[in-house]
Amino acid sequence: MALAVATSIAGAREAMGAARRGGLSSGLVPTMGALHEGHRKLIQVAREECDWLAVSIFVNPTQFGPEEDFDTYPRDLDSDLAMCRQSGVDLVFQPVRAEIYPATHRTFVEVETVTSHLCGRFRPGHFRGVATIVLKLLNILGPDRAYFGEKDAQQTVVVRQLVKDLNLPVVVRQVPTVRESDGLAISSRNRHLGPQERRAAAVLFRVLKEIRTLVLQGGRDAARVRRSGLRLLSRETRVQVEYLELVDPETMQPVSEVRGPVRAAAAIRVGGVRLIDNLLCEAADR
Repeated sequence: MALAVATSIAGAREAMGAARRGGLSSGLVPTMGALHEGHRKLIQVAREECDWLAVSIFVNPTQFGPEEDFDTYPRDLDSDLAMCRQSGVDLVFQPVRAEIYPATHRTFVEVETVTSHLCGRFRPGHFRGVATIVLKLLNILGPDRAYFGEKDAQQTVVVRQLVKDLNLPVVVRQVPTVRESDGLAISSRNRHLGPQERRAAAVLFRVLKEIRTLVLQGGRDAARVRRSGLRLLSRETRVQVEYLELVDPETMQPVSEVRGPVRAAAAIRVGGVRLIDNLLCEAADR
């Protein structure tokens, strides 16, 4: 089947309706475009699990703050469509801003508690925008499954909370992070890094791996483990640390003592480019 492109809500719903009437299971991969190998993995997993697959491409303005990179966020629709064709996507939903946020739009969604730390603390309003656009996409398309990357683990927790609280009939799937050879999580923003900044950025994954090792070796004091990670980050002069925390994987709340699985999560800036990553850390049995 050839790739279909819908730019209107009505067109997207018509395509999904046809798939549903045909008895096909459906999936959605929400994206902001600038598709990379991480997105390809999401699409691959979704394609394996669903009969019919949609990818949304929409740079969502409501999840960017006034000083953030909305205007410079990478956009390459031709390349995005080529990847979708190669990967067997059935529909690309690529609406214009006015289709999603008309002048009369007044409603936004807040997910509390799980957004109070990490990116939620440093990007006020970010998850309000994320929750709103995800809810709109799920309502527009009504997929059976929706796919998100583990690199944005807090986002996935927010979406799962949203789905649970609002009784949405969709399964939220989290797909493991795809990484470069040196461990850097693949991100659309990586293309903004210069050669020196790109080399410096690799420290982020090294630090997360070191934290995982400390936890596995019996580190229980979260503050002490965190300080060890911050010391390693401080050795890279091109890196500015925004946060480094150990959090409960289900609630994204900081922990003081490691008693079970925790997620080491960090955000750094390198050459003005903000990068996030995280790693699940399993404590060894006592």
